[in-house]
Amino acid sequence: MSKTDFISPANAALVLIDFQPAMYQGVESHDRLSVMHNVQVLAKGARLFGLPTVISTVAKDSFAGPFMPEVTELFPKVKVIDRTSINSWLDAGFRDAVEGTRRKKLVLAGLWTEACVMFPTLDLLKAGYEVYIPTDACGDISPEAHERAVDRLVQAGAVPMNSLQVLFELQQDWARSDTYDGVMEILKAHSPYGIQVRFSKWALGEHASEAG
Repeated sequence: MSKTDFISPANAALVLIDFQPAMYQGVESHDRLSVMHNVQVLAKGARLFGLPTVISTVAKDSFAGPFMPEVTELFPKVKVIDRTSINSWLDAGFRDAVEGTRRKKLVLAGLWTEACVMFPTLDLLKAGYEVYIPTDACGDISPEAHERAVDRLVQAGAVPMNSLQVLFELQQDWARSDTYDGVMEILKAHSPYGIQVRFSKWALGEHASEAG
């Protein structure tokens, strides 16, 4: 397996870390709403394409609060792994869940980039995983903190992506009709392109038929 291979429903898993209220409050590198949308693009894409998914929180009950329900409700059978460690890889339950996916390509996003994304990624790379970071679904306390973290992640061997790139890479071909409608629903709900999709359907479909 190589980083030049596309991620696919057959070779990739999704890992989401610490999308919790207390962690969102510290995000100043991105618009928080855009991060929330992009995480949902990843989560809904993973559900649509059947990617094994790992979800983890830090200090859920004592500090940071629950993982965002917009994601966890998509995966009612996935156990959310709560940790005390900043580095998820230090938690035995998290390691077991990642290893249980039996996938070596991991799409990983979390809050904050400099710690909860950085630390496990470095260990995952050392353990032989390929880690793909959709950076627009991550966030940090400042633009510089996020950017320097991404710089270090790339230097260490992680692959930077964005959330829609993950979705499109999984779809690959619009002729794949079994997932086409699902991808379009994700785009309509969570991306500016959804505006164009709505307009095109109106202009070329409903509106055109009415005009005729």
